[in-house]
Amino acid sequence: MKEQNISTIRQRQSRLLQLMEKEKLGTMLVSNIHNIRYLTGFTGSAGLLMMKKNASVFFTDSRYDLQAHQEIMEAEVVIAKGELLAAAAKRLTRSKTPLVGFEGQSVTYRGYQRIRELLAGRKLKALAGLVEMLRIVKEESEIETMRRAAHVASLAFEETLPFLKPGVSEKEIAAEIDYRMRRHGAEKTSFDTIIAFGERTALPHARPGERKLRANECILLDLGAILDGYASDMTRTVFLGTPQKKLARAYEAVLAALEEAEKVVKPGTACQEVDAAARKALKRYRLDQYFTHSTGHGVGLEIHEMPRIMSKQPQMLSERSAITIEPGVYLPGIGGVRIEDLLVVRKDGPEILTLPRKELLVL
Repeated sequence: MKEQNISTIRQRQSRLLQLMEKEKLGTMLVSNIHNIRYLTGFTGSAGLLMMKKNASVFFTDSRYDLQAHQEIMEAEVVIAKGELLAAAAKRLTRSKTPLVGFEGQSVTYRGYQRIRELLAGRKLKALAGLVEMLRIVKEESEIETMRRAAHVASLAFEETLPFLKPGVSEKEIAAEIDYRMRRHGAEKTSFDTIIAFGERTALPHARPGERKLRANECILLDLGAILDGYASDMTRTVFLGTPQKKLARAYEAVLAALEEAEKVVKPGTACQEVDAAARKALKRYRLDQYFTHSTGHGVGLEIHEMPRIMSKQPQMLSERSAITIEPGVYLPGIGGVRIEDLLVVRKDGPEILTLPRKELLVL
């Protein structure tokens, strides 16, 4: 197993080095902790990776001495006594690399100033999404981990349904879901679990509060589990008692939008085409103006990754990318409906990882 992991890490680093060569980079500083995990296997929360051909070096502090030496693959481990960036800069003095890349999206302005100070005389190049582009296409081992994470979330959802009774609060249901995901093996939640009742379901990212559930109300549950570093994401809307006619119609429209969008998911389809399919379905119901966010996003080591499933996004879907499809309709003062699947792009049609039923569910 260790040899298999080393081979995977070696291949990832090799692909990054090829991209670096295209950018004419001799050295790249990787500071995004998710990218560091992807490239080395390190699961800690503090580190800096200096990527160079045949000479990658990982810098961390003494808290992670043992962990780094146990986990890091395909890189030298340096335990820095002070600032990690200063330690990396000192190591760079041994190199004649004229152009150094860094992750512009992960560095604050103050951090950029510090890089300029420590690497004075070197040319710097801010890079956006270089490692993230590699992470779009998942290995089958990553997909299997996400499949298990989705299963954990699905189990927690199903087991929580019996608790949805009049008088229970949004906070209580959120806590129940989080507890059950943990019991089934989740390291933590993918994000703060979203639970909303009644008219509050019209808030796409409602925070669970003290609101009590009443009869004949809609319930929105948006949840995800992280397992072995990989996230899952799902949303279901269910009803306690008879749904209002407007919400029942909204549910029909959102389910149609989800199914139409999933039909066009395949390698080579532009992200904007998937988004357009969902909006076209909602437009048939004259509800498209109540869909106020993008249709989906990539998922992996982070809950929001590339690609973005949205309008004016020409990026093509890649085989083995993991994405969500999550159309919604939000009617102010009445309530909202969202249904979200996590799926893997396959040439013969998407593999849907989210298990719970999507047909309208009345409790």
